[in-house]
Amino acid sequence: MRKIMQSSPYARAPVMGAAFGLLLVLGSIVMSAHGFLAFFSVEGLMIVVGGVMAVAFMSFQASDVKKALRAISNMLKESPITHEDLHRDTMDIIKWGRLVKQKGMRALEASIGKSGIDDTFVRYGLNMVVSEYTPEEVRSMMETAADACYERDSIPVDILEAMGSHAPAFGMVGTLVGMVTMLCHLNGDITGIGSNLAIAFLSTLYGVVSARMVYVPAASKLRQEVENSRFRNQLITEGMVMLVNNKSPMYIRDRLNSFLRPENHDYYNIFGEHTQFLKSLPYLQSD
Repeated sequence: MRKIMQSSPYARAPVMGAAFGLLLVLGSIVMSAHGFLAFFSVEGLMIVVGGVMAVAFMSFQASDVKKALRAISNMLKESPITHEDLHRDTMDIIKWGRLVKQKGMRALEASIGKSGIDDTFVRYGLNMVVSEYTPEEVRSMMETAADACYERDSIPVDILEAMGSHAPAFGMVGTLVGMVTMLCHLNGDITGIGSNLAIAFLSTLYGVVSARMVYVPAASKLRQEVENSRFRNQLITEGMVMLVNNKSPMYIRDRLNSFLRPENHDYYNIFGEHTQFLKSLPYLQSD
């Protein structure tokens, strides 16, 4: 079984969505009369970005905040878990089931030592399988491990959602600071009120744009990945319980097919040969 990689190539849809959104924002700036410099404020960026980072590190553990920030950089990449990956996981479990059925648990234990499995959840499950626990005990322990993994992985999602809610608030803080500064330097001269007021409102712009184009999308993408990982762990848990029950490879295949999309179902028998009758059915033929 392969290791689920943390780094993936960039996905086309998220990149195109980000480019389209950025194009709309920059296009509106270009069409304005003042150009890019009129929409740039170092003070506003410092207040919004610095304030959001400060609150995040004050509210959560530093290690979790770093994971959330890494999720922002991975927002435009492919999901580390796909339906094709679940199909490969299913094939691995069927292979182990065939090994247990033919040669017993000791053969599976020897195979585990030689294969060098990197995935921690899979390795934990296989250790439970060869440790002579009952199926109920294996299910209970693996479900506990899966739930704990889900809770840990959900913390960076909560952090990103919190950052998305804090960014507009700090944008308003920057606007208020800018307006107070403008009024303090007014001194009867009202010619610069318009430009100074525009600069003050840039903080609000930064807060809203960063929340809706950075933090909230990153939280949604990470939430989807966490849910996919939870679903995969459920599939693996079910497979490990069937290994302990010494179920046949055909039973394992048919049971795990229920976790997969119909187009990813395995319609082969346990020896890898085509099931000609099923293959001939029109609704199972690919275009």
